[in-house]
Order: sequence, then C-alpha cells, then structure tokens
Amino acid sequence: MLDANEGPTEAQFEFITFSAGNQSFCLEIMQIREIRRWTPVTKLPHTPDDVLGVMNLRGAVIPIFDLSARFGLGVTADNERNVVIVAAAGGTTIGLLVESVSEILSVAKSSIQETPDMKSDAARQAILGVISVGESMVRVVNLDAVLDQEGGAAA
Repeated sequence: MLDANEGPTEAQFEFITFSAGNQSFCLEIMQIREIRRWTPVTKLPHTPDDVLGVMNLRGAVIPIFDLSARFGLGVTADNERNVVIVAAAGGTTIGLLVESVSEILSVAKSSIQETPDMKSDAARQAILGVISVGESMVRVVNLDAVLDQEGGAAA
C-alpha cells in the first residue's frame, strides 16, 4: 500500500543473468521455460555452426543454439557447468547453450539503457539494451533476433 507522501513506484523487470562467451547477458524471466543441465543433442546435417542440433523436451523437438557462437564470441567449451536455457519467443521454443546461469536481476525500466550505436545492425538487433550492475554491464538479449538471424530456422 502506498503511503500518502509516496508516489507510485516504477515497475520492476526481472531477468535471469547468464554467461556466454565470457560475457554477461540476460533474458526476461517470463521468456524462460526452464534451465536444464547440458546433455548431448542429436546433430542434424547441413546446419550452421551455431546450431548444435535438436533435443527432445517431453515429446517436443527443439533446436539448441550455442549462444556464444551465435553472437560471434566463439564456440562454448565443454564444461560441467554448461546449461541449456529453454526459452520461448513468438510461439517458438528453443534451447540456448550458455556457460552458466548467475542470478535473478530485478531492475526498474529506467535502469535499462539503450544499446549504443555500434554501426552494426546485427548487434543493435540482438541486444535490446544494457544494464549497469556494479562495475559490469549486462546485455539484454532480444530472443526474437536470435531466432531471426540467418540460419535460425535451419533446425
């Protein structure tokens, strides 16, 4: 309940932060369906390097992307901490291989800064904004852009 002297508070957004390509990223918590331990996937022929294959998720076959490779940050090295973030965008469910999941981040909309103009349409489309967290910056991933990149429908 608001005190008589207080105005309405700004809405808070919740994100799950994770590491890919030794960089910090996040997704809005409502886009995430589950977080799973990495297990081998079924590879498909003629897929781009960032498409690892497909996984059977309770009867639904979903494509698994290496997010680091998708963003041009190199291939994710095998590690026991690697996880797959199962996320949904526009009615499509996908898996994103990441190095690790860190925390839940709750921020006001005003704390999300626009993506700087980097003279790269791909970078501007893939990242919705950046959030300052202490001394570091966390990039907000545009899940629709991850799917729309060339080769995204290959799996």
